[in-house]
Amino acid sequence: MEASSLRPAGQQPPPAPFSPEQPRLGNPYLEDPLLQGYLRARLPAEVFAEVNIDLEQFGARMRDEIEFLGRESELNPPRLQQQDAWGQRVDRIITCPAWKRLKDISAEESLVAEGYKRRYSSWSRVHQFAKVYLFGPASGFYGCPLAMTDGAAKVIESLGIPKPLEEAYARLTSCDPKTFWTSGQWMTERKGGSDVGGGTETVARELPDGSYSLHGFKWFTSAVDSDMTLTLARIVAADGQIKQGSRGLSLFYLKVYEDGKLNGIKIERLKEKLGTRSLPTAELLLDGVRAHLISPEGQGIPSIASMLNICRIYNVIASAGYMRRIVNLARDYATRREAFGKPLKDHPLHMQTLARMEVQTQGAFLLAMEIGRLLGLEETKKATEQEEHMLRLLTPVAKLYTAKQAVAVVSEGLECFGGQGFMEDTGLAVLLRDSQVLTIWEGTTNILSLDVLRFVLKSQGKALDVFFSTAQAKLEAASRLSELQHSVQTVQNNLQKLKQFVPRMDLNGEAGRQLAARDFAYTLAWIYEGVLLLEHAAGPGASATNIYAAQRWCQQDFCLVDREDQAGSYSPEGASLDTSLVYDGYPFLTGKL
Repeated sequence: MEASSLRPAGQQPPPAPFSPEQPRLGNPYLEDPLLQGYLRARLPAEVFAEVNIDLEQFGARMRDEIEFLGRESELNPPRLQQQDAWGQRVDRIITCPAWKRLKDISAEESLVAEGYKRRYSSWSRVHQFAKVYLFGPASGFYGCPLAMTDGAAKVIESLGIPKPLEEAYARLTSCDPKTFWTSGQWMTERKGGSDVGGGTETVARELPDGSYSLHGFKWFTSAVDSDMTLTLARIVAADGQIKQGSRGLSLFYLKVYEDGKLNGIKIERLKEKLGTRSLPTAELLLDGVRAHLISPEGQGIPSIASMLNICRIYNVIASAGYMRRIVNLARDYATRREAFGKPLKDHPLHMQTLARMEVQTQGAFLLAMEIGRLLGLEETKKATEQEEHMLRLLTPVAKLYTAKQAVAVVSEGLECFGGQGFMEDTGLAVLLRDSQVLTIWEGTTNILSLDVLRFVLKSQGKALDVFFSTAQAKLEAASRLSELQHSVQTVQNNLQKLKQFVPRMDLNGEAGRQLAARDFAYTLAWIYEGVLLLEHAAGPGASATNIYAAQRWCQQDFCLVDREDQAGSYSPEGASLDTSLVYDGYPFLTGKL
């Protein structure tokens, strides 16, 4: 009997249960007018014509294949099989077919190789990073192995591609899935973290054939399923002495597998992480690993520096990518979800929130692409000395700041979905879990702030002079557009405040400089994102949206160092107050019980 026949006459059927319609994304390239407009405005016409076709095709592949693979990798995380059925130690990392397929696609789409084939000269990096920007947030965090692979290729290239590394370089930059390798970066140890020089305990003993045997413990090794890696170790001298500190570290290359077996490596466990769960991260015991010295002895950190910079740039691109993804999802959802009798897109406060997220996303994107442009110029020997200074300064500045932007924007974005944003099975919560790692990997905010400070001091002010002159030149060009003149003046006022603050950084000595380092780096980032937004808004083909985004950004008071300096935050007395604020009333933290 049908249920309807049991209903009393005249009674209406119960309403259908509420079922929110999920947001849907199409071709991410075609749905990103900022990316298209940037490339059209910057690339030579003939280059843009080819790049545009490639990115449209890649965007279709993102929609039709990569999105699914990324989600499958998240739902089927790696696992560690330490023993076989007969009790033999095998230490096998088992990843799902989707994760393996993402590696093949990375080769087929030249996601690393494009930066080294240099088909478009200095613009090849911009092309490559545009693809990585689209790929990263939808690929189950496969951008991490790509970052380390690109970084390893960069190190090998910087060494002149010596003969023992020719095979590795060819495989790292291969477009053929059958020959493509990914690389790891094994630096972090139990005592290490950011203090690589003081915390690395792994030692290397030379073997009769000129190779080395490595012994030590690596506490974090991401993408442990990679084919090769670069790692740091201390060489044991003939008399048994081991040089400590950063100058005692040398750089080594090794294959993870030799003759089909792990190369003296024992996988102790996989890490249980807040996010990046599809990415196998492990603790490794190195017990006689066969490796090859590739740096001058004691020059490991300078030799691997280019890898760290590449990974930081990928971090910036990932930050911009995650922001773009959550904004696009929230924008689509606002057309589907109704509340209080009308779609979310018709609620002014909701749209104001989305607009603010969009402004942050545009600023981060333009900063990421600017670094890509500068890197391309440097690698093709076209960069001026000023552009080289800007690349060195902006890399840590952009990494530390865009990572903070990404966490804030993605968190705000989850609110746009209400309770659905908190659900794992929607695929939304993973965006926040994964983006949180961006503030930690490749240097935390404080570590990178101090790196910015060291570079500024080492350059004896030249880096800041270049920053000010570059920013001013871009602002002057933007001021020709009448709609932007007020915004340009706002940024110029902040630049002037920053200039006036710089001489005061030394008044309170080293402690005062360190106290100011974080706010100083933030101020550089705030100002330069504003400069780039204005430059883009005044450029050819800019839209009213670009102009509005630049105007909105410049409504902020973003010279943080001036405000905090007036409050006395950088004085030793202020530091003492901060210490008291943390510890007073908690004697167990100071050992004074």
